[in-house]
Amino acid sequence: MFASEMVEATCIIGHKRSCECNEVEEFQKVKRKKKIEDICQNQHKRKEKKSHLSAGLFSEDCEISYEQVYELLKYAALGKHHNAVQPSWCRIYHQRHLARIVVIVLQEVSQLYFYRFYLQFKHLRKAFQHRFSLPPTSANFIATLCGEGISMKHQNNIQGSASACSGHICKDSDLPKDPIIQKYGEEKHGLTSYILTLEEMRKYDYPLEGSPVCKNYVYTQCESPRTDSSPLFGLDCEMCLTEKGNEVTRVSLVDAEGRCIMDELIKPETEILNYLTRYSGITQKILLPVKTKLPEIQDKLKKLLPRDAVLVGHSLNADLHALQMIHPSVIDTSLLFARHGGRRFKLKFLAKAVLGKEIQCENKVGHDPSEDAEAALALLQYFIDQGPRKVVELNLEMVLSARNLMESSQQKSTLQLQQSGVQKHATEPSGIPKPCFLDYLNATGQKTLLLSRKELAPSCSCQNSLSTSNKQILTRALQEVPQSSFSVIQFTLRSEHVAPDLLAEVCEKMRIQLADMLTVFVGPFRKDFCLKSIRREFKKCGPIRSLTVLTETHQPHICIQYDVLEAAQLAMESLNGANVAGSCIKVQRPGTVMMLDCDMLIKELETDIENKGVIYVAGMKKILTETDLQEKFSHLKDLQALFWPRDLKSGKHRNYCFLKFQTSESALEALQEINRQGAEGSQLHSRKALSPSHLHRWVCHMDHNAGKPSQLAHHTLHMKRKQLSTSEQDLRKKLKKLDRSIKKLYRSLEDNTLCVVLLPGVNRFTSYKEENLWLQSIVTTIKILMTFEERKIHQASLLPVKPR
Repeated sequence: MFASEMVEATCIIGHKRSCECNEVEEFQKVKRKKKIEDICQNQHKRKEKKSHLSAGLFSEDCEISYEQVYELLKYAALGKHHNAVQPSWCRIYHQRHLARIVVIVLQEVSQLYFYRFYLQFKHLRKAFQHRFSLPPTSANFIATLCGEGISMKHQNNIQGSASACSGHICKDSDLPKDPIIQKYGEEKHGLTSYILTLEEMRKYDYPLEGSPVCKNYVYTQCESPRTDSSPLFGLDCEMCLTEKGNEVTRVSLVDAEGRCIMDELIKPETEILNYLTRYSGITQKILLPVKTKLPEIQDKLKKLLPRDAVLVGHSLNADLHALQMIHPSVIDTSLLFARHGGRRFKLKFLAKAVLGKEIQCENKVGHDPSEDAEAALALLQYFIDQGPRKVVELNLEMVLSARNLMESSQQKSTLQLQQSGVQKHATEPSGIPKPCFLDYLNATGQKTLLLSRKELAPSCSCQNSLSTSNKQILTRALQEVPQSSFSVIQFTLRSEHVAPDLLAEVCEKMRIQLADMLTVFVGPFRKDFCLKSIRREFKKCGPIRSLTVLTETHQPHICIQYDVLEAAQLAMESLNGANVAGSCIKVQRPGTVMMLDCDMLIKELETDIENKGVIYVAGMKKILTETDLQEKFSHLKDLQALFWPRDLKSGKHRNYCFLKFQTSESALEALQEINRQGAEGSQLHSRKALSPSHLHRWVCHMDHNAGKPSQLAHHTLHMKRKQLSTSEQDLRKKLKKLDRSIKKLYRSLEDNTLCVVLLPGVNRFTSYKEENLWLQSIVTTIKILMTFEERKIHQASLLPVKPR
């Protein structure tokens, strides 16, 4: 019985141990599975890089030029090729992952319309984070935008190295189809991976031992095995036409360090029929004293080449046939940089596009074989160092198409100048207009889309699809934009919406509305109040433009007009119901028709995406320096930039500033801290920013735009009511429809689409001739993601902040 109990106990213990082992193994399996899933997920995240845009302009004067817009669009469309470099005023990250570029143009809509009908642009003001001004232009806006009006001189100023990698048109999905990737894969390899095989040498007519054609050819006797450290030698020959055909008359050999170790002239065996001086550089005078024959050159080459030497050249088969020599290990750069359909790039083009080096220049007589041999070696070295993927990303096909297009355009322009009787010096190409970069896209099979009611860019080769209405344009855009690499969609207003009388009315109402929002009425005060103490108390909120005592009321009141919206709102919030100059006062705005929406407008301005993370601080002392100001706010968390405006007349700093933080939470914490210090006796007062940069600029220039002094200091509480004109009501509805159209189009765009909205403005009215530009990089389905990884410092008024 004891024994049976022992057996039973043993079995039970064994079973428990088995269960424990199974549980441990199961746990380890789950753990391994989870680890593998995490690795795959991380790899997937690394592969799915999202394009995003960084623009660090944060100041009063956020104005950019058409050249800068052109830089942005060209780089977004073409990448670092065709003289496209990163824009000077912003930065596009992971540009090659951009799916497409969409430019939406609201023709005849200006900055004036946007701020006058701010509440109607519900989507536009919430989805697009940055707004920049453009100078007015009388030229075709789209033509200027696409670069047709920008001279070749400007293009040369902004050109970058074509050897830089990362292009836009060559997407990851296109890589497997490229002949280079199909042959070599995407990873880097040593030089032995690029040596031609026996089958390839036979296919491309290289001299081979045993071939009937090569019966009398000399073998180099380089029979040692090749490794990735085998020595490389560049070889190139120049020929002349003789009775036997093409015979070699000059040969150059260059080592891997770029040193020319052999450069010899050769006397052909038969009579020369054509020296081919244009290509060979050989003349009768040059060859006359030469006595060196081909066998001597063959012996010299055999002595110079090590046993494991690898010869490098461009279409090297022709050179070896001319030398009548057989070499087993060659790398042909014309085959290395493979093209579709068996076509080959010229050496001159590859040297310029890949290395940024000019060879075979037209001002030289003939080619220099040592220069060509060195270029072939450098191309191979680039291929080995960068790897096939980087070479493919250069997108050489597009570079070649664009270059051919450029040359064709220049020849056409030169011909037109000659036909017109205009003579220009050959060294002054600056007057020749360069082709629209949309032509580059078309030349490489990339679809471009231009939708509008009228022709946008006449000289551009892109087809302009004309529509009869904005509704039809939107319908076509929703269908065709997803199939296009670059799209320009133009919506327009009717002529009555841009009539001079209506523009004048809208402009005047905008000026009055701004002035009303800057104005507060304060009172009642006792008859013996001290005006100086009242000014001092209200000046803590911000700079005062005018202060007027109103005597029409039973008790004295004061009309105060501020320079900035934040100051007027701060006075409303902090001093309403306060005891000032011995009186409990009420602070209120004018009771006009246009102020009925004021509270809603203030709320929307406060949540404007451009004001995200920005706070207004008043009460700055005039004795402070820029260094003092930096030190004063350096302790605030996540402070990115500080904008300290200057007075327009004196040039001195104002008594307020704007602080930009990385997040809204950091801005709120800073706001609470500054106001807490104010409650403890500090002179500083703060609130959330209300004025986007352009609105702040308008407010500061309000009296200077029309050239008239402000008449609004004498406003009464009740202005005479004016009914909106029928045209203005129609305009309001039309702009709301345009905003909805943008919303529909915007939501249809896929991830990684760069969307730019342009408001060209109107040139007929001179008071507000500024255009507006909205930028948005769609990083995910969350539309307002824009990073500030790099910031720009604008003049002395925008101060960098020291780290905490």
